[in-house]
Parts: sequence; C-alpha cells; structure tokens
Amino acid sequence: MRNTALARVDTAALRHNLGEVRRLCPASRVMAMVKADAYGHGMVAVARALQEVDGMAVARLQEALTLREAGVRQRLLLLSTVLDADDLAVCSALNIDVTAHDAESVTAIEAASRHHRLRVWLKLDSGMHRMGLDAAGFIAADRVLRAAPGVIELTHMTHFSDADSPGCAAMDRQVEAFRAAHACNTMAKASLANSAAILTRPDVHADWVRPGIMLYGGAPLHTQLAPAASLRAVMTLTARVVTVRDVNPGEHVGYARTWTAARPSRVAAVGIGYADGYPRHAPNGTPVWINGTLARLAGRVSMDTITVDVTDCAGVTVGDEVILWGSGLAAATVAAQAGTIDYELLAGLGPRVDRAYY
Repeated sequence: MRNTALARVDTAALRHNLGEVRRLCPASRVMAMVKADAYGHGMVAVARALQEVDGMAVARLQEALTLREAGVRQRLLLLSTVLDADDLAVCSALNIDVTAHDAESVTAIEAASRHHRLRVWLKLDSGMHRMGLDAAGFIAADRVLRAAPGVIELTHMTHFSDADSPGCAAMDRQVEAFRAAHACNTMAKASLANSAAILTRPDVHADWVRPGIMLYGGAPLHTQLAPAASLRAVMTLTARVVTVRDVNPGEHVGYARTWTAARPSRVAAVGIGYADGYPRHAPNGTPVWINGTLARLAGRVSMDTITVDVTDCAGVTVGDEVILWGSGLAAATVAAQAGTIDYELLAGLGPRVDRAYY
C-alpha cells in the first residue's frame, strides 16, 4: 500500500456527463473546463478521456503547455490571465486561444497579431465585476480586434455571477447586457453558459458552452446537495483506517476536545487530513461510508487524519476502506457540512492523494 488515501476516477462517468452536455446543448460546441488539474481529477488523464470534446479551457499558460506536451491536440482556451508578447507568440505557435479581458490585453493581442495568428475570446463584464471590459470598452475592443491582421477568429464571452440561482434577476440583467454588446458584431461566436446555465437556461447556450463542475458529476445549483439525476460522480475519494480504539463515556477525541463520547464508543482514525485536501472545518457529524454503513466524524480534522465514530459499524479493522465522497455521498453534501462548495473540495485535493483511473 503506497498511500492511505486514493481518489478513484471513473472515466466512463466523465464521458457520460459529457454526453449529457451534448444532449442538453445539441447545437453548441463544448469547451470543457480542465483548469485546476481538472478540478482535482488529474488534468492530463481527464483530457485524454475527453477525446470527443470540442475544446478545453485552462486558467494558466503552464496548464496549456502541460497539455500540449502530453500530446493533447484539441483546441485549448487560455482564460483571463496576464500574457506578454513572448507568451502570445507561444500561444500562436501551439494553437492556444487567448482571452482579451481588459484594455492592456487588447493592446498586447493587437500588437502580437501583426506577427502571429491568434484566435481570441473577448470578455464582457456583464455585471459580475470581476474580469472583462465594460460595454463601451468591449465594443471598442471588438472593433480593434476585428481589424487586427492576425486575429483569425473572434468569440464574444461573458461569465454569470448567479447562474446557480434560477430565477435571479441579476442573471437576466447580465443576459441582456451581453446581447446588447454582442449586437456590435453578430458575426462573432458567442459563449455564455457555464454548468448551471446549461441546466437552467437553454436560451443562452449559444455557439459554445463551458461546462465545468457538471462534467465531474458535481452539483451546479446551490439549491442542490447532489448532482442532477442524469449526472454521475466521477471521483470516489477513499482512505484507509489506520487504527481503532475504544473510548469510554465522557472521554474526548481530537484537538480542543470538541467531541465527547456519550456511551462506550469505538473510534477509528482514518488516513486522510487537511494536508490531503479534506476540509479542516468539516464538523462533528460529517458523514462517511465504511463497510456499507454510514458513520460520522468525531473530533476535529487533523493534518493527516480524521477520526470517525464507528460504534455502530460492525467489524471495523485496520486497513478497511472509508469513502469520503463519491457515488452515494455527494461531495456537495460534505462541502455543505464544512461551509464551502464541492468545487473547493475537488480542486483542493493534494498530491499525497493517489489517483487511479478506470
């Protein structure tokens, strides 16, 4: 046993979820989000499993270079980041799409286009106020990039702040803002929909959709603690029991003695902790599966271990496998217990967790 923690990644489930995106968006091309090590699933392995996807998006140039070095040949999109002239030359040489998201990036891309061919995604700040040009700057940038000699394709894009809240008025305002700005050049392709909008707003699927969490079987809507019924969990995170001990009534477990045995109890220490990416703030009572029985955390999460009350779990011994999340226990459920989201749990898995693909 090389390690006590293992993430099993089901590539068939990954491809199934891509099929669901295709079913929901039959007229759109699919730009799969594989940034952040494919949300913790392993970027290169995921890219190789998604041979049928139209393109893949990353957030750092190094991620794009890693994929190219691994032999990935599909279209790549580099999302909003800082790119200098040398970086843009590399993107052109390796056929990596770039994003223009502010006046400086527009200027740099226009200058690079005099010597290099580039496909450009022009980003509108439609109301999220994180990245992107305002409406006037977007329209001016569209005019500049359309005239740039080496810009061989231009796509308009935006990102929603509240797509995971169906019926939110802010979402409607962003859609209208994008449509008004996009009207300056309807020959450009359009891309609006992330996972949540793919599920709830077919009117914004447009030319490209950008699924992320739904590809991995996560829960795109904040009203859900489980993925949509048609999606399958891609990752099952497991760890092994490293010790089991008896705890008397009134005795405490873990740092700061936050859990007290109310009866004669059995407590298992499990080989995963916050250094591996398990959320430190997961409280007492956070569920896990062990030997087909639901058990719950007892005591604070430590750097290398968690402790679990296994009093009602028959025959737990050292080496038994514990399921932290996966099919039957959504990562979003664990995340909600810890006051975060499943995106953070998945993307935060550390290098000590082995990955196995099947």
